[in-house]
Amino acid sequence: MKKAIISRLLHSQSPPFLKPNYYRDRSLFAAGNGRFLSTGSEKVDGSSKLEEAERVEFTPPKEKLLVLGGNGFVGSHICIEALAHGLDVSSLSRSGKSSLHDPWANDIVWHQGDLLSPDSLGNAMNGVTSVISCVGGFGSNSYMYDINGTANINAIRASSEQGVKRFVYISAADFGLVNYLLKGYYAGKRSTETELLDKFLHGGVILRPGFIHGTRRVGSLHLPLSIIGAPLEMVLRHAKLLTHLPLIGPLLIPPVNVTSVAKVAVRAAVDPAFPSGVVDVYD
Repeated sequence: MKKAIISRLLHSQSPPFLKPNYYRDRSLFAAGNGRFLSTGSEKVDGSSKLEEAERVEFTPPKEKLLVLGGNGFVGSHICIEALAHGLDVSSLSRSGKSSLHDPWANDIVWHQGDLLSPDSLGNAMNGVTSVISCVGGFGSNSYMYDINGTANINAIRASSEQGVKRFVYISAADFGLVNYLLKGYYAGKRSTETELLDKFLHGGVILRPGFIHGTRRVGSLHLPLSIIGAPLEMVLRHAKLLTHLPLIGPLLIPPVNVTSVAKVAVRAAVDPAFPSGVVDVYD
């Protein structure tokens, strides 16, 4: 039942409770009648929260979403998804306004700020009802802890103080040996998760995707990551038992498409029926 619901979520286009905006390049968006459903696994009176959420007819007020790291690969897809569903979207990053020249970027309010300096959040938090953080990076262990941990923890605390209703964090799946090799990266992410579940007990959602594939823009280049990611996802998503193999098992966690991550992140950010807690790659 859960897999069927998630499948419908990921293949739905325009939810009935959010009216899509129309842009100069309308080919980016498609209006449809599919339901946009929640994900989770907790049981309530014998049925899953997924089934409970599916039955809820939800008509939210105008939501104001702040995307942290909206310039990045995942963040830009989240911005596009949110705009397609009629949300007011702003983004905060160290670079400020996006360097992208796609039409959708003109409909985002861009803020420049550094989450390692919480005061720089400033006006970016005004009126925000929900936050999605895609902030993360690689480098030395100390740098990785700062950017994956401290920066996001600062954002969570600021959001809680401002009365933000929901906070979604794009974390990462556990990859066994890789976790050990990237200690700062995973220590930072797990510290962020702990802080989020403490500050947003009923409105915090953690997504733990594996390798995220799609077309990634690097300068003028477009890297087709799905050439590798899509076939692996197709094969490995049906081989969950293999992840229990010693040493190599965690490396077999399936990749996930960036559009799928964006769909779930946006729904988690605006739907109070969406269960709090961790959503793994299989969900």
